[in-house]
Amino acid sequence: MNDLLDSDGKTQLIELGEARDVVSLRRCVLKVIEGPDLGKKVDLNRKSLKIGKKEDNDFVLSDNAISRYHLEVSLAGDGFMLSDLDSTNGTVLNNSRIKQVYLSPGDVIHIGNTKIEFQSFDEKIKIKPSTKTEYGEMVGKSLKMRQIFSVLERIAPSLATVIIEGETGTGKELVARAIHNNSPRKDKPFIVFDCSAVAPNLIESELFGHEKGSFTGAVKQHKGGFEAANGGTIFLDEIGELTEELQPKLLRALEQREVRRVGSTQIVKLDVRVVCASNRDLKKEVEAGRFRQDLYYRLSVVKVTLPPLRDRSEDIPLIVEKLLKVGRFNRDPKGNFHIVRVEDDALKMLQRYSWPGNVRELSNVIERAVSLAPGNNLDANHLAFVFQEVEHTSVGSSESFVVDTNLPFKDAKQKVVELFERDYIQELLKKHDYNVSKSARVAEIDRKHLRNLIKKYGLFARDEE
Repeated sequence: MNDLLDSDGKTQLIELGEARDVVSLRRCVLKVIEGPDLGKKVDLNRKSLKIGKKEDNDFVLSDNAISRYHLEVSLAGDGFMLSDLDSTNGTVLNNSRIKQVYLSPGDVIHIGNTKIEFQSFDEKIKIKPSTKTEYGEMVGKSLKMRQIFSVLERIAPSLATVIIEGETGTGKELVARAIHNNSPRKDKPFIVFDCSAVAPNLIESELFGHEKGSFTGAVKQHKGGFEAANGGTIFLDEIGELTEELQPKLLRALEQREVRRVGSTQIVKLDVRVVCASNRDLKKEVEAGRFRQDLYYRLSVVKVTLPPLRDRSEDIPLIVEKLLKVGRFNRDPKGNFHIVRVEDDALKMLQRYSWPGNVRELSNVIERAVSLAPGNNLDANHLAFVFQEVEHTSVGSSESFVVDTNLPFKDAKQKVVELFERDYIQELLKKHDYNVSKSARVAEIDRKHLRNLIKKYGLFARDEE
């Protein structure tokens, strides 16, 4: 994380026009809010910082009521640990005397006649865009994407916890995988845990594990996501969906780097890097009281915001080229490419579209267009037909349930059933942000069956970021 800092050890406000919002780094400071040194402050941009009245401390205070070496603040995992150094008058945090404790934003440290506030905030930083147009499985030549690539190149080798924010379908899991695959943990597990895809009463068990017999249905011991990821990386997708009851338990796991399985008294030590993603603005969720501020602080060491596809249309030709190269849908049984060229009129059509489903929707459209193209070139006509399907009439339209009496009864009934299935599922997915797991739960149908129907009718959906 330190290599994201400027030469003077401080982060700088970013001044890159419209690209200024793609990355922020957490900045932490200690500021004297009461006492002889009122207003004095120091950046926590080092591994440890000692505070006292002796001149060789990192933060020297003139208060005669404090000890020569009074306390130390040290970097511990993703946060800062406050430790009293056997001071004469002790250290008080938020009116409680302490020996050692993690700091959270807004905490007030009281030593002698001095009060010091621990402050934390996101700060936009200067990032020189990468010269590369590809990182991991992602491609892009736009300023925003090359800026993100530059950040990922620097943070991947570190242990910094990362939050990835962005709309559905922007490729948050691709970012998480790129971070893992370019880190020293690349040969260790990469575990994806979708917080929105697990029933609330099972999330604790799935995250932290459980012992046999700990609850009805626990027929054997189960290792949770954190244990499965030990030594590697756990990707907590849709972290904003985590219930308020589980947020403090996740916070403890992050602070202590340990978990306890449901029904067990044994502590399991962890060595796990945590990467999170959300299609919500978690800072706004904190302000609304739906997400814990201390958990957000622990997770947001580095925050990367992925731009929607409509804001980087210049990247679409590169993305299409990548999809056609790696997609199985573009190869025949002998492994030869089906589509070898995309015409300019097709690319222009793709660049004019707003892409509410972002890169995932683009991928679905390209796959369907390839299946319609009779030759080796993809042109605007093939895409136009696909877009007509995308804009097909919704439930309740006059076209949805027209009975064709020219067909045998069985065939006519099947056609109506298929029209119902398509329209129902299309509206269901739309209502639930195209999330397969949520839609399946609401409709009370098996998720695998829903996936098959989505595939059958060529509908847009998401299941993993």
